[in-house]
Amino acid sequence: MRIGLLGTGPWARMAHAPALSGHDELDFVGVWGRRPDAAKEVAGLHGTRAYDDVDALLADVAAVAVALPPAVQAELAVRAARAGCHLLLDKPLAATVEQGRAVVEAVQEAGVASVVFFTARFGTETEAWIAEQADTGGWFTGRAQWLGSVFTSDSPFADSPWRREKGALWDVGPHALSVLLPVLGDVRRVSAAASGPADTVHLVLDHAGGASSTLTLSLTAPPAAEGAELELRGEAGVTLLPDSPEGLLPAVTRAADALLASARTGLPHPCDAAFGLRVTEILAAAEDVLNGG
Repeated sequence: MRIGLLGTGPWARMAHAPALSGHDELDFVGVWGRRPDAAKEVAGLHGTRAYDDVDALLADVAAVAVALPPAVQAELAVRAARAGCHLLLDKPLAATVEQGRAVVEAVQEAGVASVVFFTARFGTETEAWIAEQADTGGWFTGRAQWLGSVFTSDSPFADSPWRREKGALWDVGPHALSVLLPVLGDVRRVSAAASGPADTVHLVLDHAGGASSTLTLSLTAPPAAEGAELELRGEAGVTLLPDSPEGLLPAVTRAADALLASARTGLPHPCDAAFGLRVTEILAAAEDVLNGG
């Protein structure tokens, strides 16, 4: 499958570009970015072409991977779907529910495949654990902590404007939700939300399966306190989401595999744009509660 990359920032460089260029079933055709010099640099590192015109790239490929801020991603995902391109997207799908709905509608109207990359959903051990806990059932409560220290001098995302604007709720919140939803069921209600230090937020969610969950999310934790943990408690006892020792690139490669499979079979992936929209709706509901709505 001929695929292009939209985006040239740290995530495009460390995740998408190497995964696309190293994939046996993908022809990495080219790169487009909002900064032409950066597109040339990324393209040169992977022996492909830099495009000045995004529509020219869309016309040359059957799929695109997107590594851009959520609002920009949503706009270009609609454009790419209408051009007939399958979509490998990142979380969060969009910056607003309206933008997310536009992506889903464009995907449905064009009949293209879509996959949204949530890291835990494409790790071998973590995805197997999620499937096992979903089959087990009987869960009483879940507890997730996703604590990062992103705005430090050594973080590649320290200068990310959208992360500073949207905070941990929108950046790491999708990771926690991507694990909790398939196990505990859809979120019926954001029953409580409170702000902590800096961008830290605490959420309480009611799930369709009858369980409740609590989330603590931050991008501004002290470096010594950062880390991610998710615990389930129920009739089967207590279990923790395992670490994924494989690293990032194998997970992105499996997401590309999922897009290829969905494009070939016409069957939607569990982490498609519609799932990305549902996550966006929950984030927006939590934001509304945080703002007193």
